[in-house]
Amino acid sequence: MIATITIAAWLAGVSGVSVPAADDPLTRPLAVERAKEWLAPLPPEKIFGNSYLVGFGGLSVALIDTGDGLVLIDGALPQAAPAILANVRKLGFDPKDIKFILSTEPHFDHAGGLAALARDTGATVVASARGAEGLRTGMHAKDDPQLAYGGSWPAVTRLRVVKDGEVLKLGKAAITAVATPGHTMGSMSWRWQACEGEVCKAIVFASSLNPVSADGYRFSSKAGASFVKGFAESYRKMEAMPCDVLIAAHPDNAGPGRYDETPGACSAYADRGRKKLEKRLADERSGTK
Repeated sequence: MIATITIAAWLAGVSGVSVPAADDPLTRPLAVERAKEWLAPLPPEKIFGNSYLVGFGGLSVALIDTGDGLVLIDGALPQAAPAILANVRKLGFDPKDIKFILSTEPHFDHAGGLAALARDTGATVVASARGAEGLRTGMHAKDDPQLAYGGSWPAVTRLRVVKDGEVLKLGKAAITAVATPGHTMGSMSWRWQACEGEVCKAIVFASSLNPVSADGYRFSSKAGASFVKGFAESYRKMEAMPCDVLIAAHPDNAGPGRYDETPGACSAYADRGRKKLEKRLADERSGTK
């Protein structure tokens, strides 16, 4: 998931994200070596009912129209913020109506754009307690398996902390926070119901369940044990929750499309993560990792 963070001049037209007229510290490019892939431009797309995608080929960003304001999920890289807001406008919505921005995890590829988005919309960013710690500092937690990658991203100041199982209500929407630790200990997935007439679907925006780390980190170590336990908890939750539509923070983790509507999508997502963790642990114990 992670590539070493690099700050460099952003070239006009790359991935459809334009250069700001003046230097903006909240949208300075990160991970430019991955941006062409992660920020591959896609048109905004309606998923079902009040739910839309306003993100990119390699990073998901979702939008929910509650009828009394908008909710955004994730913020991609810092330089992606203008394109996200442009996609919101293309759907006919006003970005100033975004009241909350929900965060899946305190990593630069999903949280890098949060500060700019919050500033430009006036929205409050919502995260788990551990997630909020990382967002306030704009840095990896000291126990993060990806800590050795280093680097930082724009810090978020306007935050609301929610607990596992807490329901965020706005307008006609009720969005449940689902703690899914493992990739980070502050990772949070989000689920809600979208309806068209009498037909309703359970939509899940899932945080990453991949056991990814910087070189040298071992999930089989004493320090890694809490992450292995967190992954196990997250796999169980993902398998048990209602799930008609799965959106993964990185779309390619959910399948070939932008989202997965196949029966059992969330269970399959958990199973893929579990198998990757099992392989990772086996490789560590055999000395091949």
